[in-house]
Amino acid sequence: MSELPAKTRLRFLPSGSALHKFSAMMTLLLLIVAFSFTSPAFLTVNNGMTVLLQTAVIGLLAIGLTMVIITGGIDLSVGSVLALSGVIAGLVIKAGVPVLPAMALGVVTGAICGMVNGLVITKMRITPFVATLGMMMIARGLALQLTGAAPISRLGEAFGNLGNGSFFRIVEIQANGFPRVIFPGIPYPAVLLLVMALLGAFILTRRQIGRHIYSVGSNEEAARLSGVNVHRTKIWAYTASGALAGLAGMVLMSRLMTVQPNEGVMYELDAIAAAVIGGASLMGGVGSISGSMIGAFIIGVLRNGLNMAGTSAFIQQIIIGIVVIGAVYIDQIRNRN
Repeated sequence: MSELPAKTRLRFLPSGSALHKFSAMMTLLLLIVAFSFTSPAFLTVNNGMTVLLQTAVIGLLAIGLTMVIITGGIDLSVGSVLALSGVIAGLVIKAGVPVLPAMALGVVTGAICGMVNGLVITKMRITPFVATLGMMMIARGLALQLTGAAPISRLGEAFGNLGNGSFFRIVEIQANGFPRVIFPGIPYPAVLLLVMALLGAFILTRRQIGRHIYSVGSNEEAARLSGVNVHRTKIWAYTASGALAGLAGMVLMSRLMTVQPNEGVMYELDAIAAAVIGGASLMGGVGSISGSMIGAFIIGVLRNGLNMAGTSAFIQQIIIGIVVIGAVYIDQIRNRN
């Protein structure tokens, strides 16, 4: 008898945030229209590809954080895990390991950090905020210690393919011998983000682990009584978040062509903001990958449009902070209703 309410809730959770998701989509469209008037270059193909490229890292982090937030948790460590994963990959490449295995090891490093988060939260019964705050400090400290706080460069051209490559790039050689880019191509990170978003949405909506994630976030005790392995579900969610942070680290460091141990600072806040703006509830039990992707693009378009308008980075932080507060306030009103 205890299983029926949980299943009933699960059936309606994704549609329950439909209005919030629609509002986020309208906000994104309004931002695009508004910024198209502030700069004639905003609606160009080149700038569109730039927005896709810039949003990919935050989007990858937001996918993992969405799963964690739905369980009723939080992961403050993804920015530092991103940096540590990049450092591990860079050091291994310097040691002579090929790029692809090194990047795979970087992703595994992120997954291990996430799994440790999950184990600390479930086995030691430490709150997610404190546990992931501790991992944030540990991962950042390890990244700085392993590199001596210095960047790792000269990693070879192959290292930059993931972050700087693109599909369907069209270049014309002019009469003077110089190339002219006709179409910049679809960036590899944007395609990777699409693939991971589709996979994440499939897992949350079509697989048993996804139903368990929603049930744990909706009512942990009811989920436990219904036979859900709550600890395993949480560990899975945090491991996925860590792995995606590692993957985001590979994309970012590849784009920079250099491993920077100081990269990823404040990225976790952008990713949390993307999930919340997209309709994920910090109370748990509500959220979707598609909504978080809309939230990620809202942040990406905001940053890009404000940059093109000449707005300082400090003002950008203020504006995004106001947007996040507004999204959380709307979430609270929705929960009360």
